[in-house]
Amino acid sequence: MLRDQTVTLHGSKFHYTEQGDPAAPAIIMLHGVTGHARTWDDEGAALASRYRVIALDQRGHGDTDPPPDVDYTIAALAADLAAFVDALRLERFSMVALSLGGRVSIQYGGTHPGRVERQVVVDIGPDIAPAGRLRVGRMMAGTPERFSALEDVLAYQRANNPRYTDALLRARVEYGVRRLPDGGYTWKYDRGLRDLVRSGKWSDPIDLWPAWKALDHPVLLVRGAESDILTADIAKTMLEAQPNAELAEVADAGHTVAGDQPAAFVGLLTRFFGV
Repeated sequence: MLRDQTVTLHGSKFHYTEQGDPAAPAIIMLHGVTGHARTWDDEGAALASRYRVIALDQRGHGDTDPPPDVDYTIAALAADLAAFVDALRLERFSMVALSLGGRVSIQYGGTHPGRVERQVVVDIGPDIAPAGRLRVGRMMAGTPERFSALEDVLAYQRANNPRYTDALLRARVEYGVRRLPDGGYTWKYDRGLRDLVRSGKWSDPIDLWPAWKALDHPVLLVRGAESDILTADIAKTMLEAQPNAELAEVADAGHTVAGDQPAAFVGLLTRFFGV
């Protein structure tokens, strides 16, 4: 059964979900830049027979408070993760993390030796392919701020996620938007983040290669075969730099591997975590 929880970290409310036995080994799941914790519902259910699966709404996403300083740097997000696992008193845990969340997980894992058991990094690396970065930036900058009806949000998301099933797309949308006083809908994730992109001020010079090289535990790097974010060349360089990592490439999948090919992705997780 999925449980909604909240915790206060440095004065802000953070929302997360839990599945599985609270006494079981923990897996923390981190979403991407426009996502939310509920994007991991199905994957969490698949792992919950053996693990305590915790999906976090990162700052300014889902039902977590936005930061007052509009700071969405990897350093700030990784500090949130550090505060979160300490608040939950998790001495050791594993991670599954997509895109922006994957970069956060690399930074945390590489700077907190001995804390992470196993780690799945989904379609992201220390470097981001320019074409994919440009596409995501244009998508975030151009997204409407208001929709008249939920069906309009679904149509918009369908254009950006052609491989998703209808049920999966609807679940992503329903938990990713909120009602406006006038009856319309807007995104739950922080408008301040989109405005940073629109203004050209969202930049993060962090070099994640040292953190990637410092990971001291088994890592599964998952790449969508048609991804424009994690190219085959970047993935090859990552494997050469990190002997603890193995690569799994998922056919007929783009950047959002878990949504594009959910059965294949869950299969990778259950194998890697021994479920």
